[in-house]
Amino acid sequence: QVQLVESGGGLVQAGASLRLSCAASGRTFSSSAMGWFRQAPGKEREFVAAISWSGTTTYYGDSVKGRFTISRDNAKNTVDLQMNSLKPEDTAVYYCAAAPGTYPTSIYGTSGVYNFWGQGTQVTVSS
Repeated sequence: QVQLVESGGGLVQAGASLRLSCAASGRTFSSSAMGWFRQAPGKEREFVAAISWSGTTTYYGDSVKGRFTISRDNAKNTVDLQMNSLKPEDTAVYYCAAAPGTYPTSIYGTSGVYNFWGQGTQVTVSS
């Protein structure tokens, strides 16, 4: 079991930065791939970023490449999402998710891979 709690969301202006953090509890965190997804009102859940259990492989959704950076600290059981150059279209509830095990990079963006989810944190970007 992995329990996830997101923090760091808020209201910012376009062009600003935010750093989201996900705190995990449970023994399988260090062996889990971790991902960030987001969901805007009336839209489907969208893949944002993922990182392998070791932290050596990262994967990003096309809409955030070059602006967002995912990282993890297995000693602290945390995974962060640094979001720069935020745009109004980044407004959404952001969810942290865990996928125990090893997976090919190609499926990191698939929500069905992830077994555990946090409750989400709201990010609002004003224009």
